[in-house]
Amino acid sequence: MGALSPFVVLLFEVLVVRVAAMQWATLSAMDPFQTLAEDVATCRACPRLVAWREQVATEKRAAFRDEEYWGRPVPGWGDPAATVVIVGLAPAAHGANRTGRMFTGDRSGDFLYAALHRTGFANQPEAIRPGDGLELDGVWITSPVKCAPPANKPTPLERDTCATFLDRELTLLTEARVFVPLGQFGYQATCRFLGVRPRPKFGHGIEVAVPGAEHDPPRWIVPSYHVSQQNTFTGTLTEPMLDAVLVRARELAG
Repeated sequence: MGALSPFVVLLFEVLVVRVAAMQWATLSAMDPFQTLAEDVATCRACPRLVAWREQVATEKRAAFRDEEYWGRPVPGWGDPAATVVIVGLAPAAHGANRTGRMFTGDRSGDFLYAALHRTGFANQPEAIRPGDGLELDGVWITSPVKCAPPANKPTPLERDTCATFLDRELTLLTEARVFVPLGQFGYQATCRFLGVRPRPKFGHGIEVAVPGAEHDPPRWIVPSYHVSQQNTFTGTLTEPMLDAVLVRARELAG
């Protein structure tokens, strides 16, 4: 085979440069989210949470004894252009602390993602592990505390230490118009970030207008009871109740 002509070589070089430029542009566009995710995943600021999440990841639950646990703080995830943001509490010890993705691999996540699928925010109802084909459209999922806490109860100091991550995350979500906190903890953290004072009493499905400048797009908080088994098994939170909140969130987001 003869040598390539100078023209063909030049054409090839131009194509390589263009492809590299396109890839770099994509990476640059996502860089703030990637940087935040890396900062979250490497945090060791709270000794109690570090010890617990790593203990759980080592001892494991019998059903998952052959799996390698994530065992680190869990970043938020979803559609960076989301208009709806779901704010939970913290990763579950054998759910997100195992899989590395919020509300993935536990009963609470099963309930949440099934609802997101029914209301058009997710392409499938199951959340098993990263790489399972699940994609979110128009919604982002996060939590005020990024590590699994003992008894699912972070301390006020742990909540406040982690607040900087939630602030950075919600600031990056520039298209967010409706925030759906799951439970009191997420509701309080969301109101703090958005400057809602005084904070109205928590209630499932209430609509709280977020203060803003005169010409800013309207923003809302529409809380729901948490998707914990304590609520879903007792009927405190039913599928129609959560669906109604998500449908209303989509309507308010425009």
